[in-house]
Amino acid sequence: MDFKDEIKLFGGKVEKLKSQIQTEEATKNAFIMPFIKVLGYDVFDPFEVMPEFIADIGIKKGEKVDYAILKEGQPSILIECKHWGESLDPHNSQLFRYFHTTTAKFGLLTNGIIYRFYTDLAEANKMDDKPFFEFNITDIKDNQIEELKKFHKSYFNIENIQTTASDLKYMNELKLLIGVEFQNPSEAFVKLFAKQIYRGMLTSKVVDQFNALTKKSIQQYINDLITERLKSALKKENDADQSGSEKEVVTADVEEKGSLIETTDEEKEGYMIVKTILRQKIKPVRIAFRDAQSYFAILLDDNNRKTICRLYLNGSRRYIGTFDEQKKETKTEILTVDDIFKFEEILYKTVEWYDAEKVSVNLGGTL
Repeated sequence: MDFKDEIKLFGGKVEKLKSQIQTEEATKNAFIMPFIKVLGYDVFDPFEVMPEFIADIGIKKGEKVDYAILKEGQPSILIECKHWGESLDPHNSQLFRYFHTTTAKFGLLTNGIIYRFYTDLAEANKMDDKPFFEFNITDIKDNQIEELKKFHKSYFNIENIQTTASDLKYMNELKLLIGVEFQNPSEAFVKLFAKQIYRGMLTSKVVDQFNALTKKSIQQYINDLITERLKSALKKENDADQSGSEKEVVTADVEEKGSLIETTDEEKEGYMIVKTILRQKIKPVRIAFRDAQSYFAILLDDNNRKTICRLYLNGSRRYIGTFDEQKKETKTEILTVDDIFKFEEILYKTVEWYDAEKVSVNLGGTL
C-alpha cells in the first residue's frame, strides 16, 4: 500500500472512530500515534519518537511537549495534541513557547482531525503565528498528501520543506482571500474589472450593478470549468468502455411496455456529477442508473432498492429527489444540474446508510 492509500485509509478510520474518543489521552492513542506511525516513525522507539519531551522555558523547568520526532538525537518536529473535539486556536501560544527553546524547525498542533504545521519564516527561531500547512485528515486532498509526504521519515529533509513552506503559507492565505472575494466581492475587486469594460463613470449605482454581475460571472465561470471536466471524464469513460478496459452495468428501466425512453445529455451530465461526488467514498463501478419516463434514477450496485437519488429534468422545472434513512424521498428544485454539487453531504449519507444496512443484514445472517 502506497503512502496516499495509507493516509486515505487512516482518514476514513478517524472519521468512524471519533465519536468513541472521549479524552485527550484517547485522542493521542487512537489518532496521533497511528498518524506518526503512518509517517514512517517507530512510536515505540524513544530514539525516533520521544513522548512527553521536556522543553524547559527559562526558569520554568520540566515543561513537556506531547511528542518530539527526533533526528540524530535532536528534536526536528514538536507535536502538541488536544482532544479531537477541541478547537486548536487557543493553544497556538503554548506550542509557540516550546518552539524557541529547542532545535526543532517545525511545530505541529493537532487535535487528531486538523493538523497545523508551523515554522519560523518571519523570524528565525520564533514560531510564526500562522501555519504554513494545514489539512483535515478526514477530508485530505491529493495535493495535501503530496506535501505531507515530505514529512515522511523516508523523505524528510528540513531544507527542502523550508524551501516550499513560504510558498505554501502565502498560497494558503491567497486562497482564503480569493474565496472571500469570490463569495462577497469587495468594492476594489469589482472596480478592478468594471473599469476595464465600462466606459462611463463608476458611480455607486454602477458599482452595485457590477457587484451582482461579478458574483454571477464568477459562479458561471466555476460551473463552466466543472462542466468541462465532467465532459472530459465522461469521454474518457466512454472510450474506456469501448476498449473493454472498464465494464459497468448501466440499465434502463421502462415503466410501461412499448414506451421509448431517451436518456438526455443533461441526465448523463447529472449522472456524472453524482459519480464524481461519490467516487471520493466508493468505487465508481458501484454507481449505475436506470432511466424511466418520469425520472432518472441513480442507484447503488444497480439495485432499485438502493436509490441514491432521482433526477427530474424533463419538465419545465428541475428537481432532485434525495432519500433519508427510512428511504423517504424529498424533492428539491434545482436551477441547473450543477446544483447537484450542493447535495454532496446527503448523497454521502445515503450511500453510508445502504452500506451500513448491508453490513447489518450480513451480521444478522451469521448469528
